[in-house]
Amino acid sequence: MLQHALRQALIGLFLITPALATAEQRGKAFAHANCARCHAIDRASTSPLKIAPPLRALHQRYPIESLGEALAEGITTGHADMPVFELSPDQIHDLLSYLKTLE
Repeated sequence: MLQHALRQALIGLFLITPALATAEQRGKAFAHANCARCHAIDRASTSPLKIAPPLRALHQRYPIESLGEALAEGITTGHADMPVFELSPDQIHDLLSYLKTLE
């Protein structure tokens, strides 16, 4: 319980002070908040949802830069439980910056 509260506080810190965080840190915080329920968002773990590819594998399927347009228009692919996301240009930049660190 304490670890969960600490984790949420750290995520909140990134969300409260985005100007102090790097694009990669903001992208990781976004991935943690929006993707980690189904996808592995780091370099080693397995995805909680078996059919959801780890984010570190996306560059093997798509050039990371090409994902920007899909993120802006709303990703509607994947599994039935995948929510539709339409990200702002800043969120796209941050998430792509983070995904590049996983290559």
